[in-house]
Amino acid sequence: MVKISINNLHKSFGENRVLRGLTLDVYEGEILCIIGKSGTGKSVIMKHLVGMIEPDSGTITVDDELFTGSEFETRSRIISKYGILFQGGALFDSMNIYDNVAFGLRRKGIPEDEIKPVVEQSLHNVGLAGAGGLLPSDLSGGMQKRAALARSIAVKPQIMIYDEPTTGVDPITGGAVDRLIKEMKNIYGITSIVVTHDMKSAYRIADRIAMLYEGTIIETGKPDKIKNSINPFVRQFIEGTVHGPIKVI
Repeated sequence: MVKISINNLHKSFGENRVLRGLTLDVYEGEILCIIGKSGTGKSVIMKHLVGMIEPDSGTITVDDELFTGSEFETRSRIISKYGILFQGGALFDSMNIYDNVAFGLRRKGIPEDEIKPVVEQSLHNVGLAGAGGLLPSDLSGGMQKRAALARSIAVKPQIMIYDEPTTGVDPITGGAVDRLIKEMKNIYGITSIVVTHDMKSAYRIADRIAMLYEGTIIETGKPDKIKNSINPFVRQFIEGTVHGPIKVI
């Protein structure tokens, strides 16, 4: 079943055509990794999905409901289905970890006695049981990402967007983050979109991988299909090779 459908999306910033007719379906319950070079528009896709920017043309539907150009109530209802793990974690420095995780629940007006078990369970699920009283500055970078993930899953999103989740962490921590992404899918049945350039991570976690190149998706498939792709642009990206002269910008 299609959870999100992106159809013929175009977006330009001045003369820079970032998205050029991008079309992509995301299936319910899958982990879809979107790969591509830095600056190719991966984060622009993410911002369209959560309504941070509007496309020049094209549509996005979620659960067969039109998101682009919809009324405020419809947009708000769809946006409430999302959880986001930002690249830097984006924890509130002045709040302890418990209050960070409780933040979204409090905004929904949930009573404190109902918030406490949800926060504790969310921290337990990401391996941070007992860490609620600590401040973000007390945690390592990897632990901060786990705390941010706990904050996202506490509100029980149907869809998680992960923005470069393994960037800036060591390989062991990166592997732990990958395991958490898979566990969140298994525990909660969350549909996950992972924006990444980390191919090792993508191969570990993805049900499908979509390659973004020059503003459109040029190939999608299971990890093995992408590994064995004959598309020269896919091969250059996954092998980290450059053919022909290097253009210095």
